[in-house]
Amino acid sequence: MFLLKKLIAALILPPAGPLLLALLGLWLTRAKSRRWQHAGLWLVTLSLLGLLVLSLPIVGNALMAPLEPHPPITPAQLQRAQAIVVPGAGSYRAAPEYGGDTVGYYTLERLRYGARLARQSRLPLLVTGGAPFGGRPEAESMREALENDFGVKVRWVEAASRDTAENASLSAPMLKAAGITRIALVSHGWHLPRAISLFEKQGLEVIAAPTAFSTTSPALIENLLPGAMVRSRQALSEYLGQLYNRLKE
Repeated sequence: MFLLKKLIAALILPPAGPLLLALLGLWLTRAKSRRWQHAGLWLVTLSLLGLLVLSLPIVGNALMAPLEPHPPITPAQLQRAQAIVVPGAGSYRAAPEYGGDTVGYYTLERLRYGARLARQSRLPLLVTGGAPFGGRPEAESMREALENDFGVKVRWVEAASRDTAENASLSAPMLKAAGITRIALVSHGWHLPRAISLFEKQGLEVIAAPTAFSTTSPALIENLLPGAMVRSRQALSEYLGQLYNRLKE
């Protein structure tokens, strides 16, 4: 099921989704019927135009905005937490300068903020993330980065999960065994609405600790130049994940 979800998402989300629709449109232009030929041309045009629109930073930010309802955590909120939890968000595979797998870009953003909160609060840290496609588990790389690069000790390492749902279901027993039921969950602002719901389903009280918000450039031209497909794709992926979780309920 995990691999099937990944495959379906890859085929639906940009750039693959719009490109497949454009290819379908090209195939329709070869039909004998003029109606189907026109439909094919429209499909090609709209698909390619959609790709261009989705690559604009202003569009990516607009898609991200509803996914970031949680403000930064306050000192008072952090004091209420019993532990800090940081889910992984991808690995940097076979990194030559590090001699193997290490934390990826998104994971590093979360770790930096998690380390900052841990130093401020002295709360214990849990990192969670496995290796769904092989290689080194994310959580092991996260522990290494936190301890060696940020000077922050990690108390729990959950290294078997493949996605956010399993981050929650496999981390909760480790926390509860230590008497912890209230956590500060560190993740990207756009990821937290879905992540909080999944961790709360495991009986944990979750305090949002968002980081890496989507921000706009002060230069208007930079917000209108194509080049932000990743941002739009990530937002659409989160909407798709939220829909999947609702259908499962």
